[in-house]
Formats: sequence, C-alpha cells, structure tokens
Amino acid sequence: MVCLIGVLVANTLVHAPLADWAHARAQAVAMDDGHTQLTFAQLHAAVELHAQALTNRNAPATVFVDDRLDTLQQMVSFMGIIRSGRCAAVSDPDWPSAVRDNVKRELGAALTQPSATQTATPTSPFYIGFTSGSTGMPKGFRRHHQSWTESLRVCLDTFGPDAASCVMAPGRFSHSLFLFGMVLGLWSGAGVVVQERFSAPRMMDTLRSGRTPCLVAVPSQLLLMLELASRRNTAPIEGVRLILISGARWMRDRTTALQALFPKARIVEFYGASETSFMAWMDADVSAPAQAVGRPFANVDIDIRDPQPPLGTGQIFVRSPMLFTDYVGTADHTAAVRDGDWLSVRDMGYFDTQGYLCLVGRENRMLVTQGKNLFPEEVESVLMECPDIANASVQGVPDPIRGQHVVALLNTTSTHVTAQQLASACRTQLENYKVPKRFIACTSWPFTASGKTDHPALALMLQQYLSDESSTPCLHPIL
Repeated sequence: MVCLIGVLVANTLVHAPLADWAHARAQAVAMDDGHTQLTFAQLHAAVELHAQALTNRNAPATVFVDDRLDTLQQMVSFMGIIRSGRCAAVSDPDWPSAVRDNVKRELGAALTQPSATQTATPTSPFYIGFTSGSTGMPKGFRRHHQSWTESLRVCLDTFGPDAASCVMAPGRFSHSLFLFGMVLGLWSGAGVVVQERFSAPRMMDTLRSGRTPCLVAVPSQLLLMLELASRRNTAPIEGVRLILISGARWMRDRTTALQALFPKARIVEFYGASETSFMAWMDADVSAPAQAVGRPFANVDIDIRDPQPPLGTGQIFVRSPMLFTDYVGTADHTAAVRDGDWLSVRDMGYFDTQGYLCLVGRENRMLVTQGKNLFPEEVESVLMECPDIANASVQGVPDPIRGQHVVALLNTTSTHVTAQQLASACRTQLENYKVPKRFIACTSWPFTASGKTDHPALALMLQQYLSDESSTPCLHPIL
C-alpha cells in the first residue's frame, strides 16, 4: 500500500494530497490513458499553472471543465479549478447543443458570480455533477470538499490496502462513479489508469498486466468482459484484488463467473446516490436476497420512515458526513427530502432479519395495482435475469378495475422470446399481481445521458403506442 495514512488524515480538501505526492512520489505515474502518462510531479505542476491562470483572469466562482479535452487534461482542468478555490462543473460530451445551452442557462448566476475567495475550506463547493432528472434533462448537484474526503477515507478504511492500490477507472470523466475512482487513485498516491473510450479487450489486457489491482466498474462493463472471456476461453486474471461495482444493480447470478475470471479478487457491490455518496455495501454473494444492497458504511446511519407491513418498507433516510450540498439552477429541488441532518432521495426499502438494507424502488415510480403497491424495479430485476433480455421498463397503464395494470417494455436480443415464457419466469419469483399483463419489445431503447434506461421516454412511447399502434413502429407486442 502506497498510502501514508497520516498524510491523508490531515487533508480535508480533495486536491490537497496531490502536492504531497508530487514531493514524495514525484516520478511515480499518477495517470495513464494507454498513450500518455503524467507523473505526480507533472500533474501537480500542470494543475498549479491552470489554477494560477484562472486567478489571473479573475474567473468566476464556478467554471466548466472543457469536455472536449482528453481525460488526462480534464483532470488537470478539474484539479486546477478546485486548487484555485473555485467549483468545477463537469458536463457530458454527448449532450446535444440544446441541452448544453439549457444547462448553462439554468446555472446562470453561478457561471458569472465572481469568485469570493481563493482559499477553499472543507465545506466549500468544489464539484457540480449532473444526473438525468425525471424529465430526462440533466439535474445539477453540488458537493463540498468534506463530502468527498470523507467518502475517500471510508473507502480506504472499509476495503483496506487494495483500495489504496492503482485504480482502473474505465469510464467517462462525466460519470461521478469513475471520477471518484480516478480521484481515489490520486488521493492514495497509487495512481489511476483510464480509457478514453471503453474497450473490454484493452481493459482485460491492463488488468492482466497486474498494474491495477483495484477496478471500479458498472455492471454492463463486467458483463461485456465476461462475454469476451467466454468467447476467447480466457485464462483467469490473478492481478486484480478488489472490484468495486456500482451504478446499477449487479446481476448476482454472474458472480460465480466473475469470481472464476478474477479468482483473487474481492468483489464488492455498493449502493449510494449522487446526492449521498456511499450508503451501504456487501460482498457479492449469489445466495444473498435479491433486493439486498448491503449494510451501512461505518460513518452512515440509515432510518426507514413510516414502515408499512408486512416487510416494514418505508422511505430510506440517510445521515452521514458525505451528503451533497444542494441542487443548482432550476433543478427539481423536491427530488431529495431533507429533515435536519437526514436526507432521502425517495428510495424505498426495509431492513431484513440479517441486517441487510433491501431496496425495493424509487417512490416516484411506484404503481398501485389491485389496491397494492408495486415497485417496477423489482419486476425489472426478475425480467432481466431472463435469457436474451438486456433491459426492462415496467410501466403502469390506467385500468378502470385494477387502478393500473402492469406492462413490461423489453429490450430483447431474440425474436423467439414469448409472453408465456416471461410470465412464467415472473410467477416463479413474484406474487401474481406483480406479473405484467402485456409484454412489448422495443427496438430503439432510449438511454439517459448517464447511460441508464430513460423510463419517462418509454412511458411516452407506450402512451403513443396504446393510442395508435402504428404511431410507434419501434414497439412490437411479444406474443
């Protein structure tokens, strides 16, 4: 382990350890994108120059990182902005120009407000990221230094020396999970390897080299890697010691295959949100309850409000030093609920008898059918375990008798899937009222800017399809 605990404990600003490593590990590689490497000394020097340039031109309090730059230069920009005492806003290069203009309009004053100080404190804002809101438009969330330095510390404390080793973060700078993975490698002094464009073969080659014992990944990347390993009959990769999975629910039935590919790795799932950082974690386990997301991190308290029988399902509130500051612009400020030190992103869940936090879904997606509450995420999870189903979106359609009846839109890779097969698969794991009444294939699956299923877009497509089937040619009934 490279990490010097005494150095890190004293640091309360996200960028602070970079100066320490530029002195203690000057020639060690801080960042590597497969073509270019920056040592800690080089990265630190570039960051200092960028910070000084911002100060010289009296840049505003919030500055966008230029997403046209490569990842290494985006990190220089990001660190330079926060080193200067300002807040870095991180956009997505795939935003259409209309979306980009709208986001900048919404941030408005933040982009023109003069910088009040060049001396950051632990509670100074340092980062604005964006998630896809319920309308599909990016929603800005603001974080202060302490919310991330506490996240970095609890990550190292919880997962040990392997979390303080060189990190492979094979995703975009605009994705907060991968940005956190990159910062983790710089914070610990072990460095980080990145990819400009995700490539499963190149990622496997890097991991096999043994340079990156810690991998931060989303489930879709791991599944692509497993498919590639199966096609190539790949030998086990023994240099990986820790795999951190988040961003979506991990398909636990693939854990055995992932463990076979990485036999020396500890495989960890963690649950959190852009507004909360870490909330709960667990070692990946095929036998774990399907809805379990783990036990709270050491610095996290979780409270289930207004629990309802039979499981005690209620709204999940979290209290920790890692919570976000606020939403920015004209974002929906009701997306999260604050109650003093407590925060909820409106996820619903319960604690089971083993002490696992179990996540059933998001409050604003809950359906009521036959007088009972149904969380689409539970049904979607079952459907995505079926062969040839890549993505699922469960929607409620008004019904004069049931209140709503359940329809499943599916992104399927096969034309041979039948409604009977899908309904049977659901009945083996779900109560009858949760089984969709109709199954519809979608040949043009919409995703949000962060790569998640765009459920509101699918709801609109379904509404158009039900009013006139010929109006939505990408939807076809599964019989």
